Amino acid sequence: MAIRVVELFAGVGGFRLGLERASPEFDVVWSNQFEPSSKIQHASRVYEARFPHANHCNQDISSVPTKEIPDHDLLVGGFPCQDYSVASTLKLSGGLIGKKGVLWWQIFRILKEKEKHAPKFLMLENVDRLLKSPVAQRGRDFAVMLSSLNQLGYAVEWRVINAADYGMPQRRRRIFLLGYKKGTAAFNQLSKLKNPESWILEQGLFADSFPVMADGKVTSDNLESDLVALSESFNKGKKLSPFFNSGFMINGKFYTMKTKANADEQEVQLKDIILPLDEVPEAFIIDESELEKWKYQKGAKSEQKFSKAGNYHYNYAEGAMVFPDPLDRPSRTIITGEGGNSASRFKHVIFQDGVYRRLTPVELERLNQFPDDHTKLKGTTDARRAFFMGNALVVGIVERLGKAIAKQNKA
Repeated sequence: MAIRVVELFAGVGGFRLGLERASPEFDVVWSNQFEPSSKIQHASRVYEARFPHANHCNQDISSVPTKEIPDHDLLVGGFPCQDYSVASTLKLSGGLIGKKGVLWWQIFRILKEKEKHAPKFLMLENVDRLLKSPVAQRGRDFAVMLSSLNQLGYAVEWRVINAADYGMPQRRRRIFLLGYKKGTAAFNQLSKLKNPESWILEQGLFADSFPVMADGKVTSDNLESDLVALSESFNKGKKLSPFFNSGFMINGKFYTMKTKANADEQEVQLKDIILPLDEVPEAFIIDESELEKWKYQKGAKSEQKFSKAGNYHYNYAEGAMVFPDPLDRPSRTIITGEGGNSASRFKHVIFQDGVYRRLTPVELERLNQFPDDHTKLKGTTDARRAFFMGNALVVGIVERLGKAIAKQNKA
């Protein structure tokens, strides 16, 4: 039975690739990608080139009426990490007002307006700091998300996953959320659950795909259902977030615990994915005359600097980074500023066959488990291709979760 998918904030198609690898049952019926600050819609162009028959929309999602989005069984998306505070409710529409442009509320809007046709499953991704933001109210943003999904009739489980712990070539920690609508087998199982720990460690979809062991005890609490009150008061004055790296929420109550990976998988190292040196374009080789700049950027520093804006001097210090990046480990996390040949603290540099060099777009694609040259397109620069991969997810994680959802869909 086909599982109809809508892919929001699609980027260059990481969710789609993972789901299509997971099972032929997944059918992406609509996708959306829009870059508000860019005249040229770079990512959307790549998506359309790789999936030419897709029902793809390159329009600001806030301007797309819900009725134009096909009914679907699974909603996926890697949405931006923003301020999810709730300012007030709209009495006439029943909607919510957060800060302008906060895309979480577009997900909420679509799910709410779909009503009885809302998808059975959700698969969402974000940076792991979501669990403890903002600083003044640790965990408030995540609490707002969970409570709003509870309003819409969803149970949610979450897990912070480091891809390298499960045989993938990049140390990339991201939080993934799986949502189950009321009436699904997963929702019903959670409703009858007697032992919360058993779901996190054994029974849940994450436990099946990404095994973990306990690293603490389960804690729980109820979430305020009034989103405005929740936004204003949640965890105020406390230093730590109540949310740990694993957990679930059902009927407005969350259960959470610290876990650590419990996988016995062969480690994929950086050396396993890099190109032979004779296939690396000259532009990625670091000239000896530039090497000192790179060593300075990567090295420890303790300097006095001057703030022109504040008209004062201050002490600046940072620790050293490993230089070059070790080939016998999974790579560090790719960032959006990975491209370009200027010396940088955070760009990857490896030492191969006697020369220092940066990673090529193909190697960055491999670190996220995309096909070689997935982002190669006429008019798309290498720096832009690196930016895509800094924004992307590790496809193998979606593939495993897709297999778990396909299995759950038959339950």
